[in-house]
Amino acid sequence: MAHFKWIIFISLFAVACTPLPTRDPAFAPVEPADLRAPAQNSGSIYQANYDMRLFEDHTAKRVGDVLTIRLVERTQAKKLSDMEARKNTSLSVKAPMIFGMEAAQLLGHDVETEVATNHQFTGEGEANQSNSLTGDLSVTVVEVLPNGNLRVRGEKRVALNQGSEYVRLSGIVRPVDIDVANSVLSSRVADATIMYTGDGAVADASKMGWLARFFMSPWFPF
Repeated sequence: MAHFKWIIFISLFAVACTPLPTRDPAFAPVEPADLRAPAQNSGSIYQANYDMRLFEDHTAKRVGDVLTIRLVERTQAKKLSDMEARKNTSLSVKAPMIFGMEAAQLLGHDVETEVATNHQFTGEGEANQSNSLTGDLSVTVVEVLPNGNLRVRGEKRVALNQGSEYVRLSGIVRPVDIDVANSVLSSRVADATIMYTGDGAVADASKMGWLARFFMSPWFPF
C-alpha cells in the first residue's frame, strides 16, 4: 500500500512539473527601442534624443509595435489527369533460301516466324483540396525596412486539456494597408508564412502511423 501511495505522489508531481510549450525563436517578438528621455533636462519642450510625434495615428510603425493580422485565408485546388497510351508491334521473319531452294522444300515444313506485341497503359487521377483559416492574430514589428515596409512575426499558443494549438505568422506589411483599427488582412501580407499546428493526444490520434506511411509512400513497389 505504501508503494502505491508513492506511485500516485510521483505521478502527480510529474504532471505538475510538465513544462509549457517552448516558443519558436523564429516567431519570437523583439524588444522595442527605448524612447525615454535622456537623464539631462534642458528645460525645453522638445529635447534631443526624445521621440515625440504629435501628428500621427496609433498604428504600428516602429520596432516592437503590435499589429493585428486578420486571417482570411481560403484556398481551393482541383486537378484532373487522364492518360492512355497504346503500342502495337508486328514482326515477320522468313527463312532464307538455301542453294536456290526454299526452306520448306528442304525441311518439309515452313519455318517462317512471326512476332507480335501489344502494350496498353491507362491512367487516371483526380485531386481536390480546400482549406480555410479565419481569426485574428497579433504580431509585433521586428524590423523597419529601408522602403518603410514592416517585417512582422508572432505566434499564438493555446494549451487545451489534451494538447496545444499553435498559430504562427511572419511576413512583410505595407503601412498603407494598415487600417485605423491597427489591423491588416492576411491577404495583404507579403512573403507570408502561416502555420497552424498542434500537439498532444488529439493531434497524435489524427496522424498516420509509420507503417501506414510506408505503404502509402513511393518506396512501396506494389
